[in-house]
Amino acid sequence: MIVVSVLYPATASRFDEEYYMLTHIPLVTARWKDMGLAGAEVLRGTPGPDGNTPPYRLIALLRFTSMQDFKAAAAAHGSEIFADIAKFTDGTPVLQFNETSG
Repeated sequence: MIVVSVLYPATASRFDEEYYMLTHIPLVTARWKDMGLAGAEVLRGTPGPDGNTPPYRLIALLRFTSMQDFKAAAAAHGSEIFADIAKFTDGTPVLQFNETSG
């Protein structure tokens, strides 16, 4: 199992969270659920104990059964999914690939 973290910086001047939750995440799920996507979770950044703005507005955690499955899913539908990003933000997401410990 791998987890792809998609981090959306809080510094973006435009982020349409409604579009992201109601359109983008369902698009990702629809295209990739039969290609190894085992789950998707969205985390919303909140101020820490010091009250400072979090560095990331949202973080999507996409769980895939394997790196090979992610590569195949990205090859099949990545261009459509990545093109959709411009519809909800002018920021550039940061991707990080993670192995799970269990």
